[in-house]
Amino acid sequence: MFARTDRLYLRPGFTEDAPALAAAIGDEAVARNLASLPWPYGPAQAASFIDLPDEPLLPRLLILLRGAAQPRIIGGIGIHQREGQLELGYWIARAHWGRGFATEAGRAVMAIARANRLPRLTSGHFIDNAASGAVLRKLGFRAIGRSEQRSNAARGTTVSCALYEEGDADAAADLCAPMPLAA
Repeated sequence: MFARTDRLYLRPGFTEDAPALAAAIGDEAVARNLASLPWPYGPAQAASFIDLPDEPLLPRLLILLRGAAQPRIIGGIGIHQREGQLELGYWIARAHWGRGFATEAGRAVMAIARANRLPRLTSGHFIDNAASGAVLRKLGFRAIGRSEQRSNAARGTTVSCALYEEGDADAAADLCAPMPLAA
């Protein structure tokens, strides 16, 4: 699956992306906000991630910034299965925080989810990462009023995670409808 937005390309990772992926995500400030990402994270871990088998209906995409002569990896986004539900997850390299890239990529991936007729999505964010909660709300998710302890590999402990679910499916489809897609 591939998608293009005004500022971004979303595409699967390729073997040659491993060094750039490791550089983009290998920041402890990023790793501490992701449940399963080990710290430190290097090219070998990036290559293993890229080599994971594809799930045909569940996108797992790198986020690349358009506009440069050579688009560069600035994040990742995807939908994965967690405890019988589909969960949206994403990250953005620290140098690109606060510029709306997670929301822009999230809208594109949610449009893919609607096109694939996936059931409502869930998501979550560690309590100390309020910016991720703001992204989820912009994408039409709502806090369900509870949290759970989730393991955090980079921190080496469990961390309280606020839980969200996609709001009204029709409203989410309207929010995402304008995104151009290519499969």
